[in-house]
Amino acid sequence: MPILSVDLGGTKTLAALVDGNQLVDSRLFPTQLGCGPDQWLENIQREVRDWQGKFDGTGFAVTGLVSDGFWSALNEKTLCITDDYPLAERVTEIFGITPILRNDAQAAAYGEFAFGAGQGQDTVFLTVSTGVGGGIVVHGRLLTGLAGHFGQLRNADGERLEDSVSGRAMERQARTLGFKITVPKIFEEVENGTPWAETIFDASARGVATLCANIKLTLDPAHIVIGGGIGLVPMYLERVKSHLSDLTSKLQPKLSPAALGVTAGVLGMAALHNVKGR
Repeated sequence: MPILSVDLGGTKTLAALVDGNQLVDSRLFPTQLGCGPDQWLENIQREVRDWQGKFDGTGFAVTGLVSDGFWSALNEKTLCITDDYPLAERVTEIFGITPILRNDAQAAAYGEFAFGAGQGQDTVFLTVSTGVGGGIVVHGRLLTGLAGHFGQLRNADGERLEDSVSGRAMERQARTLGFKITVPKIFEEVENGTPWAETIFDASARGVATLCANIKLTLDPAHIVIGGGIGLVPMYLERVKSHLSDLTSKLQPKLSPAALGVTAGVLGMAALHNVKGR
């Protein structure tokens, strides 16, 4: 029987019935930021009401830190929730089944390891989207806790990487210049050769390139899988690679686009459900 797999992110929520590596059905809808976690869970339940009785397990991937069934925000600018929100308890109450829980980027890392670009290899996954996150799979085991929360790395001034290179950061930088504009529109301006958009775009790509170089030196993965709504844009990934081109071959990380796109998290949760304890 399929698994109910949910990826609750800072912008969108994807709920899916997953059987093996196949999506039997799926629903994509906005995460209503002003509501809070109780309402988010109720919205999910309403969206998938007609799936009742069609799944025998559930997994939730959420942005932030998951520990012992509790959910906490690491960056309130991405998704503001109360510390130690009892996510496992509330999901059990609403859906009638005890879930497995993981960070969303960690779940995506496992999805790419199990079915995507990292298949069969130790995998470092990096997502650049509304926020910045990641996951690490070593010898088939997903590292949990704070492992892979790359967006929380800080520079010498104490600023989080996520607050300078993420989609939200890019939009905030545009607003300070007088442009109330979304990331897709910023990218359009880059393609049109608009100088202020190019500056924002390049600074983000440069920051992510530096992170990738540091991941290479720290973990020495065979390759780094890049995903997320921004990371998967071809011209963005190419710009990141261009900022790594001056490194010697021994120090240069190999970057690969994620193969599963937005489904990596829900597929990862389904795979983790089938290997409980990893």
